[in-house]
Amino acid sequence: MGKAARVTNPATLTTHARHMRNNPTEWEKRLWRHLSNSQLSGYKFRRQSVIGPFVCDFLCPAKALIIEIDGDTHDMESDARRDTTLSELGYRTLRFTNAEVRNNMTGVLEHILATANATPDRWPGRPHPNPSPNGEGLDIATS
Repeated sequence: MGKAARVTNPATLTTHARHMRNNPTEWEKRLWRHLSNSQLSGYKFRRQSVIGPFVCDFLCPAKALIIEIDGDTHDMESDARRDTTLSELGYRTLRFTNAEVRNNMTGVLEHILATANATPDRWPGRPHPNPSPNGEGLDIATS
């Protein structure tokens, strides 16, 4: 089953997400090294999250921010429809190509961080259920 395959059965979708989580692309692995463990200024990200009929590469639940890493075979029209549907559900999607992750990781991280900082909290006034310990989090300006 390809990454862009549309699966509607929840059990199948969860199994597909688990498979994708266990078999990430090289560029997903590289980005995850920077997003995992709340390294990006304390923002918590999840890998291969199921939202509706979609599996999203990375999700910051507190900001309803989705990060997608697109390979050479992505269908721009299909991606646009998907992004519209996710937007209607209250999510914002940022897309990066494999080449951007490979050649400009700092720029990718800066863009993600700027977008997260500019995006209102999804649950204002409530703390994140799993806050980062003090001192954790990537300060992009110093890395």
